[in-house]
Amino acid sequence: MMVLWISLLIFLGLLLFVAELVLPGITIAAAGSFCCLVGAAAWAFAGGGMQTGWIAVGVIVGLLVVLTALFLRPRTWNRVTLKTRIESQVQPVGIEEQVAMGTRGTTLTRLAPMGNIRIGERIFEAKSLDSYIDPKRAVSVVGYDNACLIVRPVED
Repeated sequence: MMVLWISLLIFLGLLLFVAELVLPGITIAAAGSFCCLVGAAAWAFAGGGMQTGWIAVGVIVGLLVVLTALFLRPRTWNRVTLKTRIESQVQPVGIEEQVAMGTRGTTLTRLAPMGNIRIGERIFEAKSLDSYIDPKRAVSVVGYDNACLIVRPVED
């Protein structure tokens, strides 16, 4: 009967150990696993003697090593991982292709240092290169930074 209870404690401890590996952050599962496995080993030592206790410790350590190796292999999770690729972009066409260098526009908001500008009928996010630029001022495109235009005020 003692062997059955020790086996059940080891099984429960390993089950909680797997739960901690699959769903990390569940500290209760790790603590429960530790308690079950230490309890099973202690019961084996107390009820069966030194030989039974060391056999139980060997079985527990061996199973923990096998489960850890099995669950931490990269191929283990290939069947359950998401395999889709996200190929969308914020702007499907690069900003460089939409607005040429030297193009003039008007600020809609204050560029401090970033804000919005209007070029033709389109609105773009822009960054001031030198200083703050007030709204409704003429600006010229002098560069690109990812999806943002770099502008300077146009001197009248």
